[in-house]
Amino acid sequence: MKYTFLKPTACAALVAAAFTPVLAMAQAYPTKPVRVIVPFAPGGGSDITARQVSHKLSEIFKQQFLVDNRPGAGGVVGMELVAKTPADGYTIMMMSGSFSASSATHRPPSDPVNTIPGVAEFGITPFVLTVHPSLPAKTTKELIAMARAKSGDLTYATSGVGGLTHLATELLLNMTGTQMVGVHYKSTGAAMTDLLSGQAPIIVGSLLPVTPQLKTGKLRALGVTTAKRWYSLPDVPTVGETIKGYEVELWFGTMAHRNTPQPIIEALNGAINKILLDPEIKKNLELQGMIVTGGTPAQFNERIQREYQRWITVVKERKIIIK
Repeated sequence: MKYTFLKPTACAALVAAAFTPVLAMAQAYPTKPVRVIVPFAPGGGSDITARQVSHKLSEIFKQQFLVDNRPGAGGVVGMELVAKTPADGYTIMMMSGSFSASSATHRPPSDPVNTIPGVAEFGITPFVLTVHPSLPAKTTKELIAMARAKSGDLTYATSGVGGLTHLATELLLNMTGTQMVGVHYKSTGAAMTDLLSGQAPIIVGSLLPVTPQLKTGKLRALGVTTAKRWYSLPDVPTVGETIKGYEVELWFGTMAHRNTPQPIIEALNGAINKILLDPEIKKNLELQGMIVTGGTPAQFNERIQREYQRWITVVKERKIIIK
């Protein structure tokens, strides 16, 4: 996939155009605190990013943007809450790529993919195909060979059944015609405990929590899931170098109910694109392993819909059933 990143020249024009509604609506929105739903527990990547961006939104709009963590069912609990709240811009959601995955596996009654569209993307980061050192595989190719030789005997960890780490692994298995047994935990932290002990020695895990373990040698990286090698792990090949066409990106962004007034959507989008130009924010996100992207709601929603259709296919072909 070709990445579309914020660039100094193009971005200046984008922000100038997109942020104009913010100035016009400064007195009209918001007139009271805005609730920012994060559908995951505190301390994760979505939560950390949401708090940084919410702080800056509070500064821009001169109103508090208050993070409200509502974890459960791979993000579905928080997603359903946003779908049922008034579409007035006073309840928004800061979410990750788990949105498309959970929508595909859990199929919530609110149809979140079409009810809660994207407002602005913050950035993207890879997952990392990671193994415990007790596993002999040193490369993605060797792991696939092990999976074929030990069909159904290898176990992999996920941060939750039906979530993005689950589907990213199932996509890999589907593309290689191999089988492993998924062990599903309630969070990345819980999965990491058994991963570090070797009980579930494989994970397609998000970059932020696995990086410290890679540096100390407690875990081994076999590949990153983005189309290109990642700047913070330059010596780690992409999974796609072995499995042609394999690519999974973890995005972060802001979303709101589809009936939210367009001027508010434009104001939020403009403000977020402005925030992403802030050197401090950009540096902090890069330290978390994220490349800042930004862009329009249309660009963000094209990604969401594309990913949703892919995960629907994976769920069908892998016969994934959420009980």
